[in-house]
Amino acid sequence: MDGNFKSGFVSIIGRPNVGKSTLINTFMGERINIISDKPQTTRNTIRTILTHEDYQIVFLDTPGIHKPKHKLGEYMVTSAVQSLKGVDVVVVLIDCSTHIGSGDIYVFDAVKNLKTRKILALNKIDKISKQELEGVLAKITLYENIFDSIVPISAKLGNNTDNLINEIVKYLPEGPMYFPPDIITDVPEKFIVAEYIREKILLLTKEEIPHGTAVEVTSMKERENKDIIDIEATIYCEKESHKRIIIGKQGSMLKAIGSRARVDIENLLNCQVNLQLWVKVKRDWRDNLSALKALGFN
Repeated sequence: MDGNFKSGFVSIIGRPNVGKSTLINTFMGERINIISDKPQTTRNTIRTILTHEDYQIVFLDTPGIHKPKHKLGEYMVTSAVQSLKGVDVVVVLIDCSTHIGSGDIYVFDAVKNLKTRKILALNKIDKISKQELEGVLAKITLYENIFDSIVPISAKLGNNTDNLINEIVKYLPEGPMYFPPDIITDVPEKFIVAEYIREKILLLTKEEIPHGTAVEVTSMKERENKDIIDIEATIYCEKESHKRIIIGKQGSMLKAIGSRARVDIENLLNCQVNLQLWVKVKRDWRDNLSALKALGFN
């Protein structure tokens, strides 16, 4: 590492479901953050570290900025806004395959007075034609004075994401390596395991279920021969009817959730996993401060 090494913290913000977690996973070349086609998938600000011989970027993947409907929503929005403090670069991500709406403008207003360097990333260019992209860029001229750079990308396909990295690095200060080069996230394994389980609930259950669920890993124990890890986790939901859906007929849904999650967890931990899941009803937990605290939303 020479004197030109750059490092810094970069917050990626935007409204729900614009592809923030997908972008982080593309940058990292592996899946760190869970993704789904449902909005508000990310609930916490998650730090992911990308280290190169010339730079180290600490990304903050934030919950989508939206109008909250409960205390969990308030926590998520507060977490996203707090991530703007003390960072070196802010990347505002929008979905350019849809019209620029009030949610995007709300995010623009949230960052416009920041003295921090700001990049606007126009995501999902793979879903629109060149002519449509030109139309989006024409509309963006109304807001371009807010940003230092504008970069069209496809987070899903990786199109132009290298240019986005180059723009980020351009604005980073020279600085130290904050994390060892082999560290890719600072969240504990228990958190990632719980998120993998929650991701399968998002993928496999109906619309009304996912945002009323939370996952708590209550135990992770390595066996003496060190080739199997026993994991116990509890899925919390808000209604008895939701519990029945998550368990499924003769336990079929819970078995599918567990079996899909176990594959990802085994890849993460690089060993066999014995995963045991339970489902409990915790009524209105998203509006219960003590319940939120117990589940890690501090």
